[in-house]
Amino acid sequence: MRSLIIRTMTAGTVAALALGACSSNSGGSAKGRSPFVGVILPDTTSSARWETEDRPALTAAFKAKGVRYDIQNAQGDKGQFQAIADRMLKEGVNVLVIVDLDATSGSAVLAQARAQGVATVDYDRLTLGGGADYYVSFDNVDVGEQQGQGLTQCLAGETKPVVAEVNGAPTDNNATLFAQGYNSILTPRYADGSYIKGPNQSIAGWDNTLAGKTFSQMLAANPNISGVLVANDGMAQAVIAVLKAHHLNGKIPVTGQDATVAGLQSVLNGDQCMTVFKDPSKEAAAGAELAIDLATGAPANTATAMVPDTVTGKLVKSVMLTPEAIVKANVNDVIDAGAATKAEVCTPQFAAECTAAGVH
Repeated sequence: MRSLIIRTMTAGTVAALALGACSSNSGGSAKGRSPFVGVILPDTTSSARWETEDRPALTAAFKAKGVRYDIQNAQGDKGQFQAIADRMLKEGVNVLVIVDLDATSGSAVLAQARAQGVATVDYDRLTLGGGADYYVSFDNVDVGEQQGQGLTQCLAGETKPVVAEVNGAPTDNNATLFAQGYNSILTPRYADGSYIKGPNQSIAGWDNTLAGKTFSQMLAANPNISGVLVANDGMAQAVIAVLKAHHLNGKIPVTGQDATVAGLQSVLNGDQCMTVFKDPSKEAAAGAELAIDLATGAPANTATAMVPDTVTGKLVKSVMLTPEAIVKANVNDVIDAGAATKAEVCTPQFAAECTAAGVH
C-alpha cells in the first residue's frame, strides 16, 4: 500500500515476530492441540469469488498438507458469522481465518478467539480495531490506483469529463483503501479542473441491486456523466445495465475489480473499461500456508510486510500480494491463472470478441 506498508523486516525482526507468534498465539503444538483451521467466508452476493475461487483453493491447500479444516460461509448474516465462530471454537480450531462482514462483528469474533488462545488471521479484509495476529491480502491501495489509472486512460481525449464514483461498502476497510487509491489519481484532476467531480456514493453491503438503483438516480440527476469509477465487477454489471437501458453502454467507461467472468466479458465487448485481477488462488495459497504454519507451530516466515491498523495504531504482520489491471489485451492472464476458463468467458455471445482479442 505504497507508504502505508512496511514491506520488509530484518531477518532478526522476522525471527522475533515468528517466535512471538508461536508463544503468544497458543496455537499449533504449543498447547498440544491437533492442527485444525477454521475459515469463515463472508457471503455469496458481494462477489462470486468466495465460493468459486477461494473455497476450492483453500480446500486444496489444506488437503495437500493433511491439515484438518472447516470452511463455512456466513451468507452476509452477522448472527450466522458469530454462530459459525462459536461452533468452530467449541470444536477446537487452533487457527481461525476470517473475512469480516464489518469491524464490530469481526472484532468480537477475533477477541473471542484470542481469549481462547487461538491464532487469528484476517483474510482479504483487515478488521480495523480487531487485533488479528496476521493479515493476508492484496495491496488494496494499488488496486484502487490501477482503477483510477485505467479510467483516465479510457477517458483520454475527453474534455473536462464528469466522473461518478460508485464506492464499496463503508463498513469494509478494503473499500476505503480502494477509494484512497483511485482518488489519489482522480483528485488532482478534479483540483486542476481537467476532470469534474460528479456524484459519489458508497454502497452498503456491496449490494449490486442497490448500486444499480443508486447509479440510475445519479444518471438522472447528472445526464452528462462521462465515466464511472465502480469499485467491483458485481456493481459494475448493475451500472452497465442502467447504461444499456439508456443506450449508453460502451460509450461511458466503467471500471471494476475481481476479474469475474461477467466482468471479463464486459471488458471484451467494450461495456467495461477494465477490471483488476486479484488472483484468488495466490491469496488462498498464501492464506493457507500461513494458517498451516500457525496450526502446526512452524515459524510464520511468509508475513514479511507490516500494515497499520488505523484504529489501534498497531502494525499487523502481513502477507501482501500484487494485483494486475486487466484490459482486452491481457484477458488471457486470468484464464492462464485458472481463475476462469475460455469456455466460461467465450460463450457464443462473446465468441467474436474473444477471437478479436486473441483469447486462447
